[in-house]
Amino acid sequence: MRRPRFTLRAQLTLLYAVPFLVTGAALVSVQVLQTSSTSPAYPQQGGGGPSGHPERDVQGLLTVSAAGLAVMALISLVLGWVIAGHFLRPLRTITATARDISASNLDRRLDLRRRDDEFTELAQTLDDLFARLQASFDSQRHFVANASHELRTPLTAERTLLQVALAEPDASAAALRATCEEVLALGEQQERLIDALLTLASSERGIERRETFDLAEITAKVLTDREGEARRRDIRVKSALGPAAAAGDPSLVESMVANLIDNALRHNLSGGHIDITTATVDGTSYLTMTNTGERIPPTELDRLFQPFQQFGRERIRHREGHGLGLAIVRAIADAHSATLTPHAPPEGGLRITVGFPHA
Repeated sequence: MRRPRFTLRAQLTLLYAVPFLVTGAALVSVQVLQTSSTSPAYPQQGGGGPSGHPERDVQGLLTVSAAGLAVMALISLVLGWVIAGHFLRPLRTITATARDISASNLDRRLDLRRRDDEFTELAQTLDDLFARLQASFDSQRHFVANASHELRTPLTAERTLLQVALAEPDASAAALRATCEEVLALGEQQERLIDALLTLASSERGIERRETFDLAEITAKVLTDREGEARRRDIRVKSALGPAAAAGDPSLVESMVANLIDNALRHNLSGGHIDITTATVDGTSYLTMTNTGERIPPTELDRLFQPFQQFGRERIRHREGHGLGLAIVRAIADAHSATLTPHAPPEGGLRITVGFPHA
């Protein structure tokens, strides 16, 4: 059998009433004791004195005091119940409104601004929480829609290529081979997208185990792997890698550096350059990467770090990337409590600085 709930209103009522009753009982006891100690032990002459029976006088005073105390107890309980209900009314409003808010109507707010007390602070805190949840759900829906589109596009292209090849009865071996190569290329594009999505998901999940690493060593390794790509694109890479110790997940940080360099290579100019430096300044380990490229309006900087966003291109025409590189960079930086500072130079290109707390 479920026990009755001792509500906060009932607790506050007792909190208001009990001290009053205890104080009243103490005052009555003092009065009774005083009367008992000062009553004469013999009858008084005249009509203005006591009744001549001290015990009866004390008993009568005790009866009257107990009756008055009982009446005041009832009044204090009623007043305590009313006062507690008045003060708890905003809390009931907050609870009822918060219960009605769900994932489908997160745009609703408590908006409790008529008072200036702790309940208003609680309502504002919950409003901020609902706003963050709404932004998170909107971002999630946007991400799922974009991911579905990105995954569906190569699948549709593959199906079209295969249907065209099968519909041609006299297709040559060379034509079929070319179709298979295109299908394989689309499959590799899907693999890169899935790998990027998995990296983004794992970085947003946070870090399970921290290790000490050197940003300079990780950056040097990634640069060595990208030397051929830089030569193919005719991009000069200049590096100044000083010691920069940090703590976190080395594999995630390597993925972050790789995405930074890949982004700088893909969105560069033929004959352009990339400058990479690592250093430790005032206890913070910094990785700074600057590349030439198109001029980026400062208002577009934040959008570049959103999933499936690239500057100056239509998303459906991407051949090398899917707009996840910088989103992965931001997620990994956030997972390591690192600062991420992008800057768009007036002459074009992009400069990104990531600062890791020193290990």
